[in-house]
Amino acid sequence: MPVRLLGAVLVSLALLFPLYWMVVVAFSSRSELFSGETRLWPRAVTLENFERVFDAFPVVTWVGNSVAIALVVSLLSVTVSMLAGYAFAHLRFRGSTALFLLCVATLMIPLQVIMVPLFRLVTSMGLFGSYWAVILPTAATGFGAFLARQFVIGIPRDLIEAARLDGAGHVRIFLRIVLPLSRPLLAVLFFMSLLQSWNDFAWPLVALQDNTLYTLPIGLLYLQGQLGSDYGGTMAFALLSVLPMVVLFLVFQRYFVQGFARTGIR
Repeated sequence: MPVRLLGAVLVSLALLFPLYWMVVVAFSSRSELFSGETRLWPRAVTLENFERVFDAFPVVTWVGNSVAIALVVSLLSVTVSMLAGYAFAHLRFRGSTALFLLCVATLMIPLQVIMVPLFRLVTSMGLFGSYWAVILPTAATGFGAFLARQFVIGIPRDLIEAARLDGAGHVRIFLRIVLPLSRPLLAVLFFMSLLQSWNDFAWPLVALQDNTLYTLPIGLLYLQGQLGSDYGGTMAFALLSVLPMVVLFLVFQRYFVQGFARTGIR
């Protein structure tokens, strides 16, 4: 047990050190960063890097864009995944197994393969350069449907059958039985979708043109090109991008672990 604990502590320190160093650089002055000294904590904590970034770039707008897109994508993804998971778990129709396997098979297709047809699709729909060009293509995932199906299958069938005997239809069963019992899963799906949408870079870079619509990952690339060797400003902006997801994970980690455990994924 002590050996395992020591190993876990060492791995945790190795994984957390980049985040810690990001904090150190973000709160260090420019003169200290270019002094040539290596310190594990700033000699004098300062907010000048954050002030410089906020004054030079529309950071608040980029944060608002990321929050709006991530929330809409997450809500749509959770809704679609839960409906698909219930359908694959409890509705029997011709080709349901093949359709589910096809849905899971989409996990093996990288974004780069479908980027050109996806670009042509959103362009033909008149969505290119708007929020919806980023939201709609990422509003449903095969992994979310798979995860929801595995979870819903684990719900006791006796509850479902008892509700059917009482005259409940699929909509009522889904709203009154499946959703209340799926709170850990909802937290997992929401957080995973939020994290993926928040950190998404490749597709928003293609789909968005106006810099007032940029999300934080694209804003970070734009900021790096403008700031050059201003490592303090870059790390300050990167910290603003990372910190919300870290806080959300710490808040929802209990539901996150429960949701994965009940889907049978170890």
